Amino acid sequence: MIIKPFCRKANYYETDQMGIIHHSNYIKWFEEARVDFMEQINFDYRKVNELGIDFALLDVYCEYKSMLRFGDITNIFIKVSELTEMKLALSYKITNAKSGEICTLGKTGHFFYSNTRKRPVSLKREIPELYEIFSALNAAENK
Repeated sequence: MIIKPFCRKANYYETDQMGIIHHSNYIKWFEEARVDFMEQINFDYRKVNELGIDFALLDVYCEYKSMLRFGDITNIFIKVSELTEMKLALSYKITNAKSGEICTLGKTGHFFYSNTRKRPVSLKREIPELYEIFSALNAAENK
């Protein structure tokens, strides 16, 4: 399965007083890319929620390499970087679509949480089809 990068244009309201994208916005962009990623694998967040599972956030890491400004078009590449039955880590690479320059690298860690039982659960047991998709993507990235 080929995952296309999430393409996004930087908005004016996302800039700071120096005219660059404020650092807090990159975390929001990770989430937007994650939602797009889930749609691309035909398992959108609504479907996962209807099956009683949430992806609870454990941690976020963001490394700023180069500035982005209002109007810049970005490509946000996402990949499954770690997977266990209970946890998922996704890696992000934000590039300037025009120059190809890497602007930001990031990672989010998640655990699978049951909405009904109110506790962490095994995705492999709860939604085996989704676990297999993540597993295949993880294996493809780590070849």
